[in-house]
Amino acid sequence: MTEVVSTFRKSSYSAGEGNCVEVADTAPGGRAVRDSKQQEGPLLTVSRDGWQAFLRQFA
Repeated sequence: MTEVVSTFRKSSYSAGEGNCVEVADTAPGGRAVRDSKQQEGPLLTVSRDGWQAFLRQFA
């Protein structure tokens, strides 16, 4: 299991509507993503390279 090493923070795209995606850093340099309404629910983990490729789609 991937270790989450930072606090989760809400997406700046959420605009305060309550339907938020939260993201946190993981030990190997990737990211963990979760639904803010289900904080104890499942996490989607993404490698560093995978996260950078995802961000490039919106640059």
